[in-house]
Amino acid sequence: MYPAELVKPMREDLTKVGFEELHTAEAVEATLAKEGTTLVVVNSVCGCAAANARPGASQSLQNAKRPDHIVTVFAGVDKDAVNAARAHMIPFPPSSPCMALFKDGELVHMLERHHIEGRPAELISENLMDAYNQHC
Repeated sequence: MYPAELVKPMREDLTKVGFEELHTAEAVEATLAKEGTTLVVVNSVCGCAAANARPGASQSLQNAKRPDHIVTVFAGVDKDAVNAARAHMIPFPPSSPCMALFKDGELVHMLERHHIEGRPAELISENLMDAYNQHC
């Protein structure tokens, strides 16, 4: 588990633009049961990937079409919430950071760590916006 003071600014990168933090498995299940589209960002302290993942996710919200719900869970912190979110991301192996778009609770788009690592925030954002344009 990471210390709260370490992850606070990384959490705020997403919450300041409207992402809701989910801390429990029950919160994840309730959110994914909602109608409409939901973007789930599995946040991470990993500087090599998460440093561009968070800005990419934030920038993607500037799109005309966007998810109805935007939420985040934090790997290495919110263990139960992360495990519940990942259970809905099968068949993809666990990775963090990662981003998943759900429509009416069904996984319709996935960005795994290897799609994020080494890519600028703009490309991550464009990938998400393409998914929003198709599914939202």
